[in-house]
Amino acid sequence: MGSDSGASGEFVTLARVVKTQGRHGEVAAQVHSDVPDRFTVGTRLLALPSGSGQHRRELEVESFWPHKGMLVLKFVGVDSMSAAEGLVGCELQVPRSLRAQIEPGWTFVSDLIGCSVFDHGREIGCIADVQFGAGEAPLLIVADGAGRKFDLPFAQAYLEGVDVARKQVRMNLPEGMLEINAAVTAEEKREQNRKR
Repeated sequence: MGSDSGASGEFVTLARVVKTQGRHGEVAAQVHSDVPDRFTVGTRLLALPSGSGQHRRELEVESFWPHKGMLVLKFVGVDSMSAAEGLVGCELQVPRSLRAQIEPGWTFVSDLIGCSVFDHGREIGCIADVQFGAGEAPLLIVADGAGRKFDLPFAQAYLEGVDVARKQVRMNLPEGMLEINAAVTAEEKREQNRKR
């Protein structure tokens, strides 16, 4: 069984609180490298104290900023150093179902699946799946009507906007990316084999 780093069953650890930071309840957390952008104001996290048999406590991010390789987090209602001390050593987790909050503030993978993808205004297909890998950005698996699939990086650099209400993801992809990333269809494979 492959284990997800920092996962415990239904939950995924995004960061671990290392120490208190400042006098107003801030804490410094070591963020797991694959989730730099998962934190947004209003994000709800579950703090799991170290040691068995402990209960998770829900926290809401009030503000955050990077500091010396760590992330300083201020949570709603944690307003003193003594309140923050209770969080030291906690793992900050989200339910596995919410693991895929991929861009700050607005979108979850569950919202993306089923969205139409537009490249420079032209519809190219529908998001069938989202995959997390070693790369910086998750991959959108986009299927068009002809049975072709494209693997497109869901990267800020290519993203024009996401309209979850209208189920649309608008991108401006570099020229040629669709041709390179189109997975070969079974029909095309047969064609290629015939030509050999």
